[in-house]
Amino acid sequence: VKTNFSVPATARKNKTMVTVVEEVDHLPIYDLDPKLEEFKDHFNYRIKRYLDQKCLIEKHEGGLEEFSKGYLKFGINTVDGATIYREWAPAAQEAQLIGEFNNWNGAKHKMEKDKFGIWSIKISHVNGKPAIPHNSKVKFRFRHGGGAWVDRIPAWIRYATFDASKFGAPYDGVHWDPPACERYVFKHPRPPKPDAPRIYEAHVGMSGEEPEVSTYREFADNVLPRIRANNYNTVQLMAIMEHSYYASFGYHVTNFFAVSSRSGTPEDLKYLVDKAHSLGLRVLMDVVHSHASNNVTDGLNGYDVGQNTHESYFHTGDRGYHKLWDSRLFNYANWEVLRFLLSNLRYWMDEFMFDGFRFDGVTSMLYHHHGINKGFTGNYKEYFSLDTDVDAIVYMMLANHLMHKLLPEATIVAEDVSGMPVLCRPVDEGGVGFDFRLAMAIPDRWIDYLKNKEDRKWSMSEIVQTLTNRRYTEKCIAYAESHDQSIVGDKTIAFLLMDKEMYTGMSDLQPASPTINRGIALQKMIHFITMALGGDGYLNFMGNEFGHPEWIDFPREGNNWSYDKCRRQWSLVDTDHLRYKYMNAFDQAMNALEEEFSFLSSSKQIVSDMNEKDKVIVFERGDLVFVFNFHPNKTYKGYKVGCDLPGKYRVALDSDALVFGGHGRVGHDADHFTSPEGMPGVPETNFNNRPNSFKVLSPPRTCVAYYRVDEDREELRRGGAVASGKIVTEYIDVEATSGETISGGWKGSEKDDCGKKGMKFVFRSSDEDCK
Repeated sequence: VKTNFSVPATARKNKTMVTVVEEVDHLPIYDLDPKLEEFKDHFNYRIKRYLDQKCLIEKHEGGLEEFSKGYLKFGINTVDGATIYREWAPAAQEAQLIGEFNNWNGAKHKMEKDKFGIWSIKISHVNGKPAIPHNSKVKFRFRHGGGAWVDRIPAWIRYATFDASKFGAPYDGVHWDPPACERYVFKHPRPPKPDAPRIYEAHVGMSGEEPEVSTYREFADNVLPRIRANNYNTVQLMAIMEHSYYASFGYHVTNFFAVSSRSGTPEDLKYLVDKAHSLGLRVLMDVVHSHASNNVTDGLNGYDVGQNTHESYFHTGDRGYHKLWDSRLFNYANWEVLRFLLSNLRYWMDEFMFDGFRFDGVTSMLYHHHGINKGFTGNYKEYFSLDTDVDAIVYMMLANHLMHKLLPEATIVAEDVSGMPVLCRPVDEGGVGFDFRLAMAIPDRWIDYLKNKEDRKWSMSEIVQTLTNRRYTEKCIAYAESHDQSIVGDKTIAFLLMDKEMYTGMSDLQPASPTINRGIALQKMIHFITMALGGDGYLNFMGNEFGHPEWIDFPREGNNWSYDKCRRQWSLVDTDHLRYKYMNAFDQAMNALEEEFSFLSSSKQIVSDMNEKDKVIVFERGDLVFVFNFHPNKTYKGYKVGCDLPGKYRVALDSDALVFGGHGRVGHDADHFTSPEGMPGVPETNFNNRPNSFKVLSPPRTCVAYYRVDEDREELRRGGAVASGKIVTEYIDVEATSGETISGGWKGSEKDDCGKKGMKFVFRSSDEDCK
């Protein structure tokens, strides 16, 4: 990269960013999108800010890696036979460490302040043991400028608890430093990074069937095996950071380094992550660095006692307050705020072996207006202007650079609704550095259709446009519904489709009503087309894989503190005579299909037909051809489907199969031979711009994926390869779970870990591991 003035460069593969002092003449992002060059001044400014900040950290802290080890310096740590406690509180005039260890009297444990506003104290061990016992309560007491003394939970505390027997009891900081014999030791390595993440979004507290808060160990033992059995490769955990208000879904964080104590201890969470790794599941954490709870007594906001913004974690005035979320907003330009947040990421990654993060509320971070009452049209001036919060962008660039340096295979996802360009391009290209963004427009489209449009008025082109409207140089995670679509005031897709009939019509012992037939069919179609066409990864929220009914409602005064809607009713899918099993089976199968054919990571995505009259969508993704018939009642016999390669095609996955609650109208043993269309290399003479075609049967409200048969494998099979265990890929095969099965590459049995009945879906292939 040419520059007017530069110092040594750092290279990433074959791309280079040079540290600049004045101006960058050219960035790789301009080659990807020439329109960005119009905003060269903006990019020059923010990259200079990033590099300047990075250089300052290297100069004064020894680099980002050392800087991000703040949790080993701040908070309470044991060093060389003593307990050392440090806290950044520049507004404090006096400070003490108090707790059960000194009977809450800090007279003998006064702290000293340095020129940077950091208070510290060193307490020698007593008889070889720490003066502050493990699992004992502590607080930071300080006197601020107004003369008043206040008690606060240490900002870097690693555990916080409350007295559950007292309504509205405040949290107490707890010193967590178990002896070696009680520390959890990880036994399993991190699984390799998949080409495409298939993410299972989960909330531990509401993951049990009983009307109570579930624990980390219960989730590990009871829910993780279900996730693995459904062929997901990644778990995304919500509400891990401590939050005093349970109904906030974990998004109003009070203690950033503390594990949510409702579900257990830090050691319990480590057990969960290790168990996931043992099953081949990577684990992402919902991290909330976009705002903080405004709680004073138990939150970070308690350190704001009216000082100026340079001495606070947060901005002052309106800039420091999110009026819709009723929460505080960080000052990302502050040195100690950067240390706090970067160390927070490293803490969770190093201490708990998380494999990455899903950053919440990124849109709020990107802009000074936080996206409030702001519509984004795609005009680049909306993204690169004085409304852009460069301080926050610089923080995210530093964070992404750090995480990928510490763990090159980390997966970092941004929750951004604005569609900001280069958010998901590497930092050294001029991007912000995320790996994926959530495709947040997709669930909005489905909810709009289900609530406001009759089936016959669904637009095939509008569905396709919503699913494919993304920046193809930046990866997206597609989803039909997440926790957002399930919270109180809304409904799951299955409940929107079938509503009250889910209470009376889900028994397989009676014929399905038209509403149930329609609901199960569209549930499968909506989720499958979202996965296949919507992005480079897929996400599903806990329970929606089997059409969990109703909605989510955390215990609160308005529902008389009930947990009835704050749990997952696994018995619905485990009961053999209920139709929930069909939706769950299809979810297993479509994940297995992606595992086998890797279509999400393929750059080949071609939509060849959006027929508004027939209500049919045909597209190719990777090596598969997908046919979706959304028509309510029309069956098409001999429907011509365009494709790329000539040959013989067979069914890979059929939503109408009996095992998925369908009617079994599509033959799985039929060979579909292609016919050439027009002149090779002349698309306008082809069928729907495809050089070949084949004909299929397409029943109403069904989706079928077809694969091209490998004739060499067929010949091998006919030559006796079956006996040797080498089997040509067949259509999705269903096995009863009695005995041992292989599902998505993970070997298990009916009673392994969860002992739940059901079906396993597996692609028979010639792979040596019989995946």
